[in-house]
Amino acid sequence: MTFERRRQSDVIIIGGGLGGTAAALAAAKAGMRVIMTEETDWLGGQLTSQAVPPDEHRWIESSGCTASYREFRSRVRDYYRRNYPLTESARNNPLLNPGNGWVSRLAHEPKVALSVLHEMLAPYINTGRIKVLYHTVPVHAETAGDEVTEVTVLHKESGAEIKLHGAYYLDATECGDLLPLAGAEHVCGAESRNETGEPHALEQADPLDMQSITHVAAVDYVPDGDFTIDRPEDYDYWRQYVPSFSRYPILSWYASDASDTAKLKQFTMFPNEEGIMSLWDYRRIVDPSIWSQPLNDGEVTLLNWALNDYYAGPLIGVSPAERESHLKGARQLTLSLVYWLQTEAPRLDGGKGYPGVRLRGDVLGTEDGLAKSPYIREARRIRGLYTVTEQDVSRELRGALGPMRYKDSVGVGSYHLDLHPTTVSQRTFYIPNHPYEIPLGSLIPVRVTNLLPACKNISMTQIANGCYRLHPTEWNIGEAAGLLAFYACTRRVLPREVYESEAHLKAYQQLLKEHGVQLHWSEAELEMQ
Repeated sequence: MTFERRRQSDVIIIGGGLGGTAAALAAAKAGMRVIMTEETDWLGGQLTSQAVPPDEHRWIESSGCTASYREFRSRVRDYYRRNYPLTESARNNPLLNPGNGWVSRLAHEPKVALSVLHEMLAPYINTGRIKVLYHTVPVHAETAGDEVTEVTVLHKESGAEIKLHGAYYLDATECGDLLPLAGAEHVCGAESRNETGEPHALEQADPLDMQSITHVAAVDYVPDGDFTIDRPEDYDYWRQYVPSFSRYPILSWYASDASDTAKLKQFTMFPNEEGIMSLWDYRRIVDPSIWSQPLNDGEVTLLNWALNDYYAGPLIGVSPAERESHLKGARQLTLSLVYWLQTEAPRLDGGKGYPGVRLRGDVLGTEDGLAKSPYIREARRIRGLYTVTEQDVSRELRGALGPMRYKDSVGVGSYHLDLHPTTVSQRTFYIPNHPYEIPLGSLIPVRVTNLLPACKNISMTQIANGCYRLHPTEWNIGEAAGLLAFYACTRRVLPREVYESEAHLKAYQQLLKEHGVQLHWSEAELEMQ
């Protein structure tokens, strides 16, 4: 396999996750030429290679996202209507939820998300306006003063290095990997209360105290089957591991209660008459009850539960060997969960284990049934012209002031401040929030002029990340970054100038609105919330 050693484009997007894909789509629609890299062979990040159906707010069907994100959601439903034998009621349901998972209004298969994203990108990829380099990661960046002049990426399979040149470079990697390579000022992990003034911040900052990752698996259940896997290497460790916030092992039916994380809540495997919350239908992505004819053995669900949140160590700020150890550890925890479900999980009938639980690698495009990549909730975050904090979004802290409004808003979103257990302090909380906006200042680095964040690496604190990291917001951030690069290039101004100039800000926001980006929640919408 041969590669061009040097490639040129208008916009270079490092990372093909959800934000990167949205950024590429927006920039290409606006007329820019784009090169986008992706570490795996699947674009889409959370929705595809990480196998996380969309986590969204309850108003998502009518407002609170960009037009292109709503188009994606509509196309997912249309994909099922066009390609699956649906019952009449399912086919005619405008709010079709393919998997009927209760955590999402659109629980669907990762391969369907991948197909839809490919459809949306097709006009631009097929005409060469977007070029995707798969299996590539950034390894080096050249700078001149405050400007990035070149990014070198490594093709992991061939070992070839490719030098990428563009007017703007967008970091859409899951860990914010381009930021340190480019020398961009950034922060990792937990800030201190003294620095941010946030009530839930640590007394002392800890850059290694990051949200847990989860390596998702797909499984189905065949009641009379036995698909018990080999006992995982680390099973004995995880079987007896007790988190600091619990009195039960992590492999148990007890986990933090989202309504009060200081308390524990009991769960179980399947829906039941006892009223105990089931996890099977939590992230269920295949529900045969919507089909007019049988297609496979039954339901498929995704294991992205509190039971396989991995918080034994971070991926950022550690040595390559430690990083690989934690990646392996996350996989071992999920495999241990599968084995525990198959052999020892207490059943409500008094028995133990569900040997009919079967890993479904075909659903995720893998051999082992685990997702291509772990779900990473927290990245390096730029130091920007404005930093979003707990005070911006917490319903309690905002009080009578209500939702925060930004003059420079580039989008909207809503989700509770959902912090999964962290790698050092094991803090976890779920704080009610107001619907929020995304300030342009959080997308503009304090110094580097042509580098933009395009996912969950904007200027925000670890706590604010708890709500800004979810699917519709990451998509919106990517879209805003792609259009900002277009605006800056065509107007021959820097992003900072867009932020500082009222005329440029209004013109850029008008561009966003023309592309279907909702800049503010209306008073009527806020009253309903």
